[in-house]
Amino acid sequence: MNIALIGYGKMGKAIESIALEKGHQIVLKIDINNADEFNRENISKADVAIEFTGPHSAFNNVMKCLELGVPVVCGSTGWLERWEEAKEFCQKQNGALLYASNYSIGVNLFFEINKYVALLMNKHPEYDVVMEEIHHTQKKDAPSGTAITLAEQILASITQKTKWVNEASTDSSDLEIVSKRIDPAPGTHTVKYTSSVDDIEIIHTAHNRIGFAGGAVLAAEFLQNKKGIFGMKDVLGL
Repeated sequence: MNIALIGYGKMGKAIESIALEKGHQIVLKIDINNADEFNRENISKADVAIEFTGPHSAFNNVMKCLELGVPVVCGSTGWLERWEEAKEFCQKQNGALLYASNYSIGVNLFFEINKYVALLMNKHPEYDVVMEEIHHTQKKDAPSGTAITLAEQILASITQKTKWVNEASTDSSDLEIVSKRIDPAPGTHTVKYTSSVDDIEIIHTAHNRIGFAGGAVLAAEFLQNKKGIFGMKDVLGL
């Protein structure tokens, strides 16, 4: 498979390493220094594009891939206020778009655990729930996309919580997300249920970027030759 990397930072380099190990080819690498090379001629060589940049450029990169007819796997977070627009454009173009807030297989299993625990805990309102997420200092958005996904899963089940907030709150209906930026920290997410008698915690800790990069390559393999809008649940059959 021929892959275009849109974004060639630490994550892009980790994806490149795993893709090459699996026998794929990297036919295009785009970063801030060669953005002019992101054009029809160059990206037409790719079967799939993998986009990992930042919240300010992700939407335009996704739309450009779709416009140029290349399936795109997007791992950038912080831009989902324009998600519906991207979905509509993908459908109009008869294209292929796969988005996940986190491509780690472990994190996606953690998502399923989180949903199940929230369903159980909704029957026990004596427990309050708070979240914490820790990432490296270069992480541009807070809370992270992964933390938002976890929070929205909790809000779908815990009826006493009505919205998430990224700050301390005295409103019992708020789901607090505490965001910390500490180096080096690929990512730790904690969901903690607390009562007067005990605590229950579920935690996912990434040791490195390999899990995220490997999942992104797996997603690209899944997306090749497909049409439509997908997520990691489709890739993993969850």
